[in-house]
Amino acid sequence: MIYQIYPRSFRDLNGDGIGDLAGITSELGHLAELGVDAVWLSPFYRSPQRDAGYDVSDYCDVDPLFGTLADFDAMMIRTQELGLRVIVDLVPNHCSDQHAAFQAALAAAPNSAERSMFIFRDGRGESGDLPPNNWESHFGGPAWTRTTDADGQPGQWYLHLFDSSQPDFDWDNPAVHAEFERVLRFWLDRGIAGFRVDVAHALVKAPGLPDWHGLANGNSSEGYPGEEAPMFGQPALHDIYRSWRLILAEYGPDRILCAEANVDPLPRLAHWVRPDEMHQAFNFPYLHAGLDLGPLRSVITESLESLDAVGAPSTWVLSNHDVVRHATRFGYDGHGPRDGDGIGTEDPQPDEELGRTRAAAATMFMLGLPGGAYLYQGEELGLPDGIDIPSALRQDPTFARTDGERLGRDGCRVPLPWRADQEHYGFGDGATPWLPQPESFARLSRDLQASSGTSHLALYRSMLALRRELDLGRGSLQWAEAWCTGSSLAYLNGNVLVVMNLNHEPLELPSGAILLRSSLDVQGNQRLLSPGQTAWLQIAAKPAE
Repeated sequence: MIYQIYPRSFRDLNGDGIGDLAGITSELGHLAELGVDAVWLSPFYRSPQRDAGYDVSDYCDVDPLFGTLADFDAMMIRTQELGLRVIVDLVPNHCSDQHAAFQAALAAAPNSAERSMFIFRDGRGESGDLPPNNWESHFGGPAWTRTTDADGQPGQWYLHLFDSSQPDFDWDNPAVHAEFERVLRFWLDRGIAGFRVDVAHALVKAPGLPDWHGLANGNSSEGYPGEEAPMFGQPALHDIYRSWRLILAEYGPDRILCAEANVDPLPRLAHWVRPDEMHQAFNFPYLHAGLDLGPLRSVITESLESLDAVGAPSTWVLSNHDVVRHATRFGYDGHGPRDGDGIGTEDPQPDEELGRTRAAAATMFMLGLPGGAYLYQGEELGLPDGIDIPSALRQDPTFARTDGERLGRDGCRVPLPWRADQEHYGFGDGATPWLPQPESFARLSRDLQASSGTSHLALYRSMLALRRELDLGRGSLQWAEAWCTGSSLAYLNGNVLVVMNLNHEPLELPSGAILLRSSLDVQGNQRLLSPGQTAWLQIAAKPAE
């Protein structure tokens, strides 16, 4: 069980309105009490923060915004005391335009060793005024920016699949490989347990950089299957990860690589987790299936079949720093927010209580599955997305690059509420937090929920403890057809029956001991599972079909 920490929004100990490493260290005890095995830190490296730290200017130092290397080492000592492991984000596809290597490339001539670290190309057209190809940035607009030479004349173009401040490395260059092997060893030497690799499917581009008329994110669309996207999923990627796995193995058998590889169809995901490559890969199809029971069942079945075939665990996740929190997404009966976009005050608003109820049910359904699971900070409190964020405070580059057409991901990154009666709900006692916190955070703060036996937090503690006790992560799955009705979905993991009811009517549970249900405050008939709830039951034998 891995818990994602988004450092700038976790806990602010120095009072500047932005979370820091010392703040993480101060609250790690709460995560140990929650029952997680490891924490994954989103980027904390030196960065201009144009994309919340995913624009790295120095991979081997801590940004002063978050503290120092000494603060990192102190945090590592505390995690060891608590029995927690630490996984850190690695961003190898691109860096910041302020990185020393890119600054050297800008100052150098075309075809120089400095420029060969990145993807520079001459433009198309008679005077090179057109980008080298038609690729689009994930954040909107073209994926190419033209440079200006020292004499003031227009120069070459450089590739950036994301913001223009994030130039892509050229992984055809052995010097890039050597640099990242140095980075891996730097953090492994400091005791980390592994890396979550950002956009792991994007490092290598197809020879010749051919045009692409499919989706910018490389997912499949009519006539343009994702496996043909020239900027994603290239075969040479796998040699990179094989070499990295060998490096991790030098530090012991318990170091891991996890791929953020947003590829389809699902069997392609297995290519990243073959026995000599990565250990885990994020399961985006599961996240995007939401509560649509037909696709959800298909994704689970296909995930287990595809990953079991290569001996890798499936992974399950419902929220992260790039999507609207599932307590908000599930608050819609009809059309909700688009992936990667936030919700504004002018948009249709979710039903917070409905969303929180369904979120609890969906999480409980997920945590019964065999495999690994990831939690996003604050979901154990049932936190909603931040919606009322003034345009002047939005920081996601998607918002700026689309002139506000897409709000971006700031809403899921709002600072956490720790203590209801303190300033900024205990996030920090100094400057105003970098993003405004919703008023509902007052009643959802960790201290209030910790003192309640029926809170969202109490449910998470119970789920994680029971999941560990029953060893569900190492279990198996068999669909329980009698409760797979179109409005409910159920499966067996060993002798534990997991049932989720999305009908508008209560569902009568089968015989067996009720181990846990997603509402800890149940009135009336205990054998009825209310709409929008999940239950775990221990049964003596396979239920009748």
